[in-house]
Amino acid sequence: MAGGKETPRQKMIGMMYLVLTALLALQVSSAILLKFQFLDESLKTVNDKTIQDNAGVVNNIQAAVAENKTPSANDKRVLQNAQQVRQQTSDMVAYIRGLREMLIKETGGTNPEDPAQYANPSSEDVVAINMIGAANKNNGAAYELEDKLNNYAKFMKTYNPDMPAELALAGSEDPVAKNDKAQRNKDFAQLNFEATPLVAALAVLSQKEAEVLKYEADALQKLAQQVGADIIKFEKIFAMARAESKTVAAGTKYSADMFIAASSDNITPRMTYQGKPVKVENGMGKVEFVAAASNYDADGNSKQTWKGQVTINQNGRDTTFTVTEDYVVAKPVIQVQSASVQALYFGAANELNIQVPALGAVYDPSFSASGGAAIKGAKKGEVTIIPNATSVTINVSSGGNAIGKETFKVRPLPKPEIVPLVNGKPIDSRRGVPAQSFRAVEIQAVADEGFKQLLPNEARYRVTKWRAYLVRNNQPVDQGEFSGPTANLTSFAAKANKGDRVVIEVVDVKRLNYKGQAVDVNIGTPSFIVPLN
Repeated sequence: MAGGKETPRQKMIGMMYLVLTALLALQVSSAILLKFQFLDESLKTVNDKTIQDNAGVVNNIQAAVAENKTPSANDKRVLQNAQQVRQQTSDMVAYIRGLREMLIKETGGTNPEDPAQYANPSSEDVVAINMIGAANKNNGAAYELEDKLNNYAKFMKTYNPDMPAELALAGSEDPVAKNDKAQRNKDFAQLNFEATPLVAALAVLSQKEAEVLKYEADALQKLAQQVGADIIKFEKIFAMARAESKTVAAGTKYSADMFIAASSDNITPRMTYQGKPVKVENGMGKVEFVAAASNYDADGNSKQTWKGQVTINQNGRDTTFTVTEDYVVAKPVIQVQSASVQALYFGAANELNIQVPALGAVYDPSFSASGGAAIKGAKKGEVTIIPNATSVTINVSSGGNAIGKETFKVRPLPKPEIVPLVNGKPIDSRRGVPAQSFRAVEIQAVADEGFKQLLPNEARYRVTKWRAYLVRNNQPVDQGEFSGPTANLTSFAAKANKGDRVVIEVVDVKRLNYKGQAVDVNIGTPSFIVPLN
């Protein structure tokens, strides 16, 4: 049942056809016979309703043409074609229903005790003899039905391009039967009426009638559209609400309009926004654009308006409805959260959290920096800035659209304090250290406490080179150079006398940055004098 967009009723008929095909493959039982009869009666009910609807379409076409006092030649042709389609379909339906009556009569008619039931619902031989022919002579009524169905298809092809070339298919052509070894070699008559009980044969006829009526409906709708007489049925009805604002402050009033809306599968409206086409799905067009404004009021708001148009074909003419919608563009406010937001540290990884509350869930940030590097974080809004100039400007975008920029001053990293320790205690340059106790020495590079709290991953210092001299009367007695913060100077203690001095010079200090890389720290060459007593 190929064709254009199907109505719910046509979809139901297609489903019944699949069920019918499946039942035909089952062994016949009383329960199966009842299901065939149920399908047949359901299809008959649907077919009767479709006949009424199709006749109504023709009447609407006739009324639309009659409304025009001087109908065009095209309108007259459309009406004539619609009447021919209706007549051909009526003849086809009448022929199929005549076959129904013939089969019912030949199999004994209805049950005298229950007129709603057939006398012999399981009769197969009578069906085969009448529809296929006695002794397989292939001269039964089904062969005439095959010709009529296929001739009808040829006739309808003129009015409905979606019409298949044939409606009566052999086993090798049927989409279901061609996959069945037992059915694929049968002709149309054998496929549908061989070893088929009466109620199944009646269901097959009802299905063919439904298919004929379906293609008639498609053709009539196409013809009706040419004079604007097609019936617009709203299959989808739903409730909608339009709020003045989706964001409401506590204590203020929420206001919205609630109404019923509807759409039809039979028409596809054309919609535009600012003159540009809008994609329409399920009867609704979705308008999307990036809000922008150049001027804002004192509250940071800018009133804007967009216009759209919805066009439908009504009574043979295009009718256009204009939509005008006001909206307010709020100036986005960039909020920066950081342990130190007034200024950033030079060459360090300054972690920021940049949010634009006005954008809500659609906020999809990206960042770039002038005067430094910007590294996007794992969470929305997180960014790490590494400045390389005296100031850095961060550019904020969302979804590829520029939001704004923020500029920060850049300050140098505070130098660490160099603290020498002997035997784990800080040196007291006035009291000195006992000469024989001058053994375990450690030189610490202590980060500025405020800097350490702000950027702990950047405040990791280590003394990597320093020298020590044992001096007596301004003459060196011993000396050593060390490549780490600690050293054992037992050799100094063994040679030291009361009144000697130890001079310490710090040569090199490194800092581990956020990448774990050691970078040089310019601290000069600080020195310390330790008196020995």
